[in-house]
Amino acid sequence: MASELCDGGLDEQLIPRQIPPRQASTVASFASSVFNVTHAIMGSGILGLAFAMANTGIIGFSVLLLIVAFLAAYSVHLLLELCQQTALTSYEDLGFCAFKTTGKVMVAVAILIQNIGAMSSYLFIIKSELPAAIAGFLHNNHNGTPWYLNGQILLVIIVICVVLPLALLRKIEFLGYTSGLSILFMVYFTTVVIVKKWFIPCPLFNDTVGCVQNFSSDECKPKFFQVSYKSAYAIPTMAFSFLCHTSVLPIYCELQRPSKSKMQKVVNIGITLSFSVYMLSALFGYLTFYGKVESQLLHTYSQYLPHDTLIMSVRLCLLFSVLLTVPLIHFPARKSLMLLLFSNRSFSCIHHIVVTLAIQILIVLLAIYVPNLQNIFGVVGSTTSAALLFIYPGLFYLKISREPLKSLNKLGALGLIILGFLMGVVSLVLIIINWLHSTASLV
Repeated sequence: MASELCDGGLDEQLIPRQIPPRQASTVASFASSVFNVTHAIMGSGILGLAFAMANTGIIGFSVLLLIVAFLAAYSVHLLLELCQQTALTSYEDLGFCAFKTTGKVMVAVAILIQNIGAMSSYLFIIKSELPAAIAGFLHNNHNGTPWYLNGQILLVIIVICVVLPLALLRKIEFLGYTSGLSILFMVYFTTVVIVKKWFIPCPLFNDTVGCVQNFSSDECKPKFFQVSYKSAYAIPTMAFSFLCHTSVLPIYCELQRPSKSKMQKVVNIGITLSFSVYMLSALFGYLTFYGKVESQLLHTYSQYLPHDTLIMSVRLCLLFSVLLTVPLIHFPARKSLMLLLFSNRSFSCIHHIVVTLAIQILIVLLAIYVPNLQNIFGVVGSTTSAALLFIYPGLFYLKISREPLKSLNKLGALGLIILGFLMGVVSLVLIIINWLHSTASLV
């Protein structure tokens, strides 16, 4: 069907096509669809936004976050328009419709890299937060680092014992029910960040070592505009945080009495809710630690409040959520890799196991050797997130839609491509320059 539509089957008048009928058991209500879109948006990116605000300023960050949120909603609008015009219901099929096999491979590669980046960021959180969680309950001073407080050892154990067995399953629908816990954690995390703002003074007093940290009075004042080499990480982190496009079309297919306008409302509400949570957590996280905030916000709290009950509870919720989310993200990543390597072959248990092991080994190595989350957010956000969020929706719309080139949507699609390309290239170049500068300073 996709081939017929893409080879001249579209009517000149762009008559809307019906989404293929679904099984009754897959029909989702408006509220549950909003819930699913919000879950698809909110993830580990929330931990890097306070760092982004520290390096762009409150007003600069707010404007950039608003722009990225608006562009995310508009790019979904273009995808939904194409979905309505072609009756295609997956990102990969739209890629095939636009550029045949090349387009499908482009989308599959971007999804694979994006999901590997997301899984690596989650494993990085496990590596950095699980030892702190264990140490927080022990309240003991250790000579050296025992194995159960070594993040790398714990990470390997967790992946082998929990993540890998779940990832090896062919179907993992039951983990979808944990999405509610993930959203609940994000709201709880934001609430704790807001509350803790009023209990952590500046300059920070570290009870562990009994001394005032090296803060000047100027460092305790918020900056409204800030530009530095670290500002290059801001937009990629935001793009990473708002990417939900690979999930929108499947959710659209399951929506009760689906229509483009109805699904656009679902997406707009999901993006608005996510924007609100992101903005509050970034603002109060920044106003707590100012320029001392780290690329992983929760780690900053752990540094100054190692035995705080609320922080420990948030850490445990985060770890539980991350633990069940990694195998869930693994499934579309494996699907994309299988599509690239074995698209014309039937299912093979050997291929299934080998691909699963390869992905797990890669994300573990990335989590171990990448020094901080900002590098994951920066590289993935400036490349695949920019492509999936900005470039591909605009590119596919220009290629597939029969609207006049001067129509509002096609001009908007062209602007989305240019803006996404510029954001991605400039951010990636600045990030590479920052790496080179950091490496040179260590020599």
